[in-house]
Amino acid sequence: MASHLHADRSAPQPPDRGTLDALITQARTLRGGLDAVRRGAGGNAGDGAGTDPGVAGADPRTRWQRALCELAVHQLDDLGSQLDQLREGMPPEAPRAWPTADQPPEETSARTPGAAYGTPPASHHGKPSQLVGRVGSAEWNLLTDAVAWSAELYRIFGRTEEDGPLSLDELPSWVVAEDQPGLAAAFTDCLVDGRAIDREFRLVRPDGSVRTVHMVGEPVLDDEGSTASMWAVVRDVSELRRSEHAVRESRDSLQRERHIAQTERRVAVELQEAVLPPWRGSLRFPHGDERTTGALDLAAHYLPSASSALIGGDWYDAMELPDGATLLTAGDLTGHGVTATSGMAMLLGAVRGMALAGVEPGALMGHLNQLLDSSAQPSLGSALCCRYEPRSRTLTWAQAGHPPPLLFRGGVGSVLRRPEGVLLGVTSGATYGQRTEQLRPGDLLVLHTDGLAPDDAPGAPTGRGPGSGTPRQPALHAGSARMLRLAARFGAAGSAQECVRAVAEEFADREREDDACVLVARVTP
Repeated sequence: MASHLHADRSAPQPPDRGTLDALITQARTLRGGLDAVRRGAGGNAGDGAGTDPGVAGADPRTRWQRALCELAVHQLDDLGSQLDQLREGMPPEAPRAWPTADQPPEETSARTPGAAYGTPPASHHGKPSQLVGRVGSAEWNLLTDAVAWSAELYRIFGRTEEDGPLSLDELPSWVVAEDQPGLAAAFTDCLVDGRAIDREFRLVRPDGSVRTVHMVGEPVLDDEGSTASMWAVVRDVSELRRSEHAVRESRDSLQRERHIAQTERRVAVELQEAVLPPWRGSLRFPHGDERTTGALDLAAHYLPSASSALIGGDWYDAMELPDGATLLTAGDLTGHGVTATSGMAMLLGAVRGMALAGVEPGALMGHLNQLLDSSAQPSLGSALCCRYEPRSRTLTWAQAGHPPPLLFRGGVGSVLRRPEGVLLGVTSGATYGQRTEQLRPGDLLVLHTDGLAPDDAPGAPTGRGPGSGTPRQPALHAGSARMLRLAARFGAAGSAQECVRAVAEEFADREREDDACVLVARVTP
């Protein structure tokens, strides 16, 4: 059998110093860049500063990034320490050709007992190497039963030099029960079959702590090809394995969060699609004879958020009532996901039921507020409810903290004056007023939720009532202000669907933080 490592083999020359210097510089540059990444990932790049207190409560993605950074830190620190020790080189009279990681340069001699396992060198910054206390070496002589351990190996095992080293027969008893058979088999393969050892196991120290170590070793053959001794280098990889475990846990947590979010989104979308009217193109209310005067040409559109995949509680609806009137409504419930869409479904169902029962818009808002206030999951919402009478072309409407309808007439847009009404769910027993507007043939009415543009626009133009010079309200919702700029396009549009298309184009490139709905109703001649 060919020898894995002969005792009389000459030691290799140390690597080129210039190449090692370049590698060390690259490793330090990477380490500095990693510190910047750690800070960006919520980590603490300072030495000994501990974990950032904000990381424990961070979201799964931040915890996963933090764990990856910590793992990379361990690996880069180990790489830098190993390159430092390679640059220091081996003692010129080392008894073996194996470059132990904790061997001092040019200060020991093979003629001095234990000299091959002296104190590790200090780094070039006057600090101990990052690898100190984590790598040790050992040699077991099978002919003389002599055992030599480095000082670092004693520290890894939690023993002192007075305790003495462990023999190959004693070593497995220090390993956790699950790992003992594998280690014993690795020793047998090395000593009998001449196979190299490359194995990880967990050892139990005298203080009861468990450390994970990685052993690499080979047999040393004599001139006759028999195993004379076995050497090994043992590295404490406990922190590295903990970092890897943290990466796996945080990655699994992130994947679970993503799966939950995807499932919730799918349920929310399905619920929203089941509740909102499945309109494709324009509708006409009331149905029947198209010669009926005062009918409404209707179209609507849902605009998803541009910055979030979550589904909100926005709604729109139009419904023909038994007495020939038409219900127009739009609203928004706070929150996102299944909770918001299920709450929206509850409110919209209540709106439809009360409108069918003939409840006026103002009273209807009061009942909605009571419903939301007594809900098992209290939340806030805004709503707009309109009742349109085609025979008289009158619009009676009420609102609860919602942007008022926009009225376009003769190429000019205006904002209807709001009746009294606070947000739904703010206070118990709130009262809601209602107003009545007289519409004309060709008038265009636009209802929308505030997700179009969530912030108020201080310099936005004020809406003015058609045919009058008095302002309807002193300040506009930002979405309403931009909508008013579409007056010319609305005036040239041939249908409500064309108006909806213009709205979708206008707000398509906006970075909306919330989803939104728009409902357009055009009074036919």
